[in-house]
Amino acid sequence: MDTLSLRPWGSGDLPLLQRANAPTMTAHLNGSETEEQLVARHERYLRLNASGEARMFVVLAAEHPVGSIGYWRVRWREHDALEAGWFVLPEAQGHRVAARALALLLDDARGHAGDRRMLVAFPAVDNPASNAVCRRAGFELVGTTTETFREAELTINEWVFDLDRVGEGP
Repeated sequence: MDTLSLRPWGSGDLPLLQRANAPTMTAHLNGSETEEQLVARHERYLRLNASGEARMFVVLAAEHPVGSIGYWRVRWREHDALEAGWFVLPEAQGHRVAARALALLLDDARGHAGDRRMLVAFPAVDNPASNAVCRRAGFELVGTTTETFREAELTINEWVFDLDRVGEGP
């Protein structure tokens, strides 16, 4: 994959969510969403970006959409934090796209986090690729928990990145 960049999520990006909704892409997320749920998520991304409560991006490789990454405000373990999430389409997997996009996201978060200094990520324990992305980016594995996600239980790893660390990470 050539040049990688992030651009803010826009009104025309719903097809990217639809492409990522395939069973192979959602196997670690308790399955696919309905079309109604996808539209609601797309509208939530737009609304949260506009309000500043989140920063959602399209991942571009040579100016072509290959995934999404972003972060939003959460309360985690009694702390105000930011939670990151991402996906990379199958044709772009295996080229370190997620890791490179996460490095760009960490730079963005450092500049926009305000008083939230922790970035957390919660990949499923059985998702080796996303857990490896966290590990390689310098996140610290601090626990495992089971949550309800998409109306079913999902066991996740809890990864934390300290945004105040300078010169570390990917």
